[in-house]
Amino acid sequence: METTVFREGIVRKRNSEFLMDRDVLLNLDYTEERHSAECYGSLQNGGFIPPRYFNNAADDDDDPIYIHCDEMSSQTAHPRGNYFRDGKTKIDFVLVWEVKCRRKQRARGKEHGEGAGEQAAQAEGRSERRKAQLARWRDKFIHNLQVAGLLMEKEESASAKKSVHYLKLSAPWDVLVYYAEELCLRAPLQAQPNPDFNTSARILRKFCVPNIMLDSVPNRPVDYYTCAFRKSKMERFLGYEDHENYFTSTQRHRIVYEILARTVYGKRKRAEVGVARLLSERAFTAAFPLHEGPFELPQYEIQPDQLNQRQVLFQYWASWSKWYKYQPLDHIREYFGEKIALYFAWLGFYTAWLLPAALMGTFVFVSGVMTMGSNTPAMEICESGGHYLMCPLCETCKPWNMSDICPMAKMGYLFDHPGTVFFSVFMSFWAVTFLEYWKRKNATLAHHWDCMDFHEEEEPPRPEFAAMAPAMEENPVTGVKEPYFPEKARLSRMLTGSMVIVIMLCVVMIFLVTVIIYRSIVSVMMYRTGSSVLRTQAGNIANISSSMVNLALILLMGQVYTALAEQLTKWEMHRTQTQYEDAFTFKVFIFQFVNFYSAPFYVAFFKGRFVGYPGHYGTLFGMRNEDCGPGGCLIELAEQLFIIMVGKQLINNIQEFVIPKVKAWRQKKALASVRKGRSSQEPRRWEQDYELIECEGLFEEYLEIVLQFGFITIFVAAFPLAPLFALLNNWAEVRLDAHKFVCEYRRPVAERAQNIGVWFTILEALSHVSVIVNAFLIAFTSDFLPRLLYQYKFDNDLHGYVNFTLAYAPPSYNDTSHATCRYKAFRDENGNYTLVYWELLAVRLGFIIAFEHVVFFVLRVIDWMVPDVPESLELMIKREHYLAKQALADNQEALLVSRRSANSPASNTSGNVKGPCRGKVSPAGGAYPGPRLGQIQL
Repeated sequence: METTVFREGIVRKRNSEFLMDRDVLLNLDYTEERHSAECYGSLQNGGFIPPRYFNNAADDDDDPIYIHCDEMSSQTAHPRGNYFRDGKTKIDFVLVWEVKCRRKQRARGKEHGEGAGEQAAQAEGRSERRKAQLARWRDKFIHNLQVAGLLMEKEESASAKKSVHYLKLSAPWDVLVYYAEELCLRAPLQAQPNPDFNTSARILRKFCVPNIMLDSVPNRPVDYYTCAFRKSKMERFLGYEDHENYFTSTQRHRIVYEILARTVYGKRKRAEVGVARLLSERAFTAAFPLHEGPFELPQYEIQPDQLNQRQVLFQYWASWSKWYKYQPLDHIREYFGEKIALYFAWLGFYTAWLLPAALMGTFVFVSGVMTMGSNTPAMEICESGGHYLMCPLCETCKPWNMSDICPMAKMGYLFDHPGTVFFSVFMSFWAVTFLEYWKRKNATLAHHWDCMDFHEEEEPPRPEFAAMAPAMEENPVTGVKEPYFPEKARLSRMLTGSMVIVIMLCVVMIFLVTVIIYRSIVSVMMYRTGSSVLRTQAGNIANISSSMVNLALILLMGQVYTALAEQLTKWEMHRTQTQYEDAFTFKVFIFQFVNFYSAPFYVAFFKGRFVGYPGHYGTLFGMRNEDCGPGGCLIELAEQLFIIMVGKQLINNIQEFVIPKVKAWRQKKALASVRKGRSSQEPRRWEQDYELIECEGLFEEYLEIVLQFGFITIFVAAFPLAPLFALLNNWAEVRLDAHKFVCEYRRPVAERAQNIGVWFTILEALSHVSVIVNAFLIAFTSDFLPRLLYQYKFDNDLHGYVNFTLAYAPPSYNDTSHATCRYKAFRDENGNYTLVYWELLAVRLGFIIAFEHVVFFVLRVIDWMVPDVPESLELMIKREHYLAKQALADNQEALLVSRRSANSPASNTSGNVKGPCRGKVSPAGGAYPGPRLGQIQL
């Protein structure tokens, strides 16, 4: 109640003459003949919404409101830039809604028969009632926005089919000041030099190496010591006299969006509150802040410091020619807000850290190529001739000579040599060190961008939750009645949703088995051709083709499951947007983890483990279980990783390049008929932005990179080139994402954030899983330990190693096949495991235990040695707190007076209290409880 009084006081405080000038003559009597379809719920172009009209409208809750609309034969010239027609009032936000022609709908109904005409009339009646309901909500919402103190101006673009209405919103100085204090926005106290956070630039400068990555970006935002804004201490802040430019564009539209999110448009007990629910109900088709002008550079020559913010980002960030330059993070944060800036900061930091990993992986791979000729086991295989006769690979196949697989044996060494073991250890340390240093970088950026102490307020209910909740209960924190859903019912729904997830994971396993059967069938077909080339390459051909089929199934299942997870998460009725996003992220990541990594896990740890031995082969659906190929399972794992990881990256990049352009083309095509009527005029800023596509958020971007992080850490022992391909992809990913945000998306609402959220927890979990998986990969999939055991027990040069790894088929099998054949295993002639097998098993288990303990111990040491907050940053924080206390502290006499009066009732009316965000009193005289977010004691 006090808030409403204060806001109405703000409105009354502005010139009454200004409000009178905005009044226009209205005819509230609606008749069908007087109002065209294009004028449904519309206002005269350029007209402000009169308060008198809303006072009349507010009294009627049942009837739809129709406002007379005159067709404008001529348009007044619009000022350049994001301003109202007066050329002075800034546009902070735009609300858009479309109205389709009703006359054409009636005409289509008359063209059909009587029965069809009646059905069409009933459908049209329902449609009209729905439109009337939306119009009432929309009009009440706009009325309450004006009561909150927002200025507004109306534009309309009409055609024969539909009309598009644009409501431009602007927050005057009084409203900005009020909400800046309520939201605890940070205000500047003292300017300081922009800090140098770039470690690589400092290192190159120290060694006097030219830094080609450095770029001089114009109009870099000034860095300030800041504290929470307080109106009573306005004169202490820098630039308070300049009301026009004191608040940045992101701060202005963040304030306006806060008003839009809190404004009631219907009955509060039904939670009919906020623009988000109006958008979901389709009362509005869009709500967005405007871009700061076009992104294209002008035809004439212009100085860099005269470019607008969007042009600066396009020229110095989104341009492909800047692929090797540092990202202008301060400019990104100033234009898009901290949440998006932190994503690009994390992506850039991760990409930079990929450089040493890619160099090390490439070095390990090249060293394998260079030492391939010294691989004694491969040389023995190539020179064996017909010495090693191998058992048939299928029931109808013939025995084959091991020398036939000479090329694959040499290729297998590239992915299975001592260097890959070293690289897996290196990547385990790299992953944890990267995360530790990202925490330091994140803390530095959070402080630099004034969001280190940011905490989200007590979130309101989600619009979908509010619309579907069956009851109302009092919020124990705010004391306000809100929509309520029983916790037991939610838990039962979450349990049911978990069962659906399990079923979908079983579907993934079924597809995996299908791919395995496909691979076996292809292998048998290759062997039966009789061609020596196809017979020796049968396993390789089957593995590559099955990997491509698996990739297609992975992408298909990913799309299906994401849509299913979204519906399941909505059905679970999570109260807040944060809870909804966390639940959705968990579901999608669990599924995608199994979806993408199940095939590599199978090849790494299950393929070739259940083959059996000649005469006693294991079967699946009547087919012999798969065995590893001639070059071993590790080279097959490398092929799987290459096809899935690189193929996914290529497809995603093509989608990110093509899909936004297709969506934008469809949006422009849908609005082309509306613009034809005024094609002689240049489209205005709000029309151009409405033709862009809605920002889809950062979920898909984070998911793509986090899955990539799993590929380069979990299976890196089998694919040392994975970091290199990830680096190449991310260089393109940064520019693709930048181009989307600058050129193809509507400007998103700037959101504050301290960190990258739940994704950091997922990255930490992946880094720990990678240590365990790599230990098992080296122990059970690689030949590293068998070779090490043979060198220790028999021959240091590995002479005779091939014969050491082969067993003879049982005599019963030889009698039926009329040939003495060999197979790869540590078994005796009866098929029983030999002593060497158990010795090797003990070595493998001992290696896993030693590997994990050593690596995890070193990781804990790294965690302890690298503090989360740099020491220099701690000093800066203390300095800032000191300046804030100096700037906002009252003089000594006032402090003494306040202490004496602390126990008196009159002290409750004082506006000067401890902390910048507590106990404020509104100028209208009512006590205001203060905001709920960002409460910081100075």
